[in-house]
Amino acid sequence: MFIIFYLFLNTSNTDVVIQWHESVSLSWTDFRGSVESNTDAVAVTASGITFSFSVKELNDEYVSFEVKANAHFYPDKSWYNKEKGNDHILAHEQLHFDITELHVRKLRYEVSKLEISQNIKIELRHLHDAINFDLAQMQHAYDSQTENSINYEQQLLWSEHIKKELKKYRTFRSQ
Repeated sequence: MFIIFYLFLNTSNTDVVIQWHESVSLSWTDFRGSVESNTDAVAVTASGITFSFSVKELNDEYVSFEVKANAHFYPDKSWYNKEKGNDHILAHEQLHFDITELHVRKLRYEVSKLEISQNIKIELRHLHDAINFDLAQMQHAYDSQTENSINYEQQLLWSEHIKKELKKYRTFRSQ
């Protein structure tokens, strides 16, 4: 069994998205993309962080800023093999999405520590890039250590770890 995770940083405004919410889990009906041929993958989750900010200027100086960040799942870019998909694999895919949400919360936490400065745009872009790098690293580690969901023990350990981390950053969840 082989599962691939895709991280989409650049998406169009017309892409259908599902925003992460703690009371809503993914279902196989959310995976609407075309199944890729010539792959051993059972499922592909496409998720990523949408990020935007605005900066208010007064007399040629930045005086305030606002940030929006969300974890999104892209149904039309996500798919699964109907003959091989099961609840265990769906849980593996859900955790990919949960890991994306964790990194949104970490981004919001880091943003909360920033103070307005004339470098705020650079600082915000740097934070976004750093969080996306960390997200990609964690997604890769997750798939490697769980052997793409084959290793049930590691899957359980990752599930508990992510649940604990989401709770740790619960102050920074979507409202």
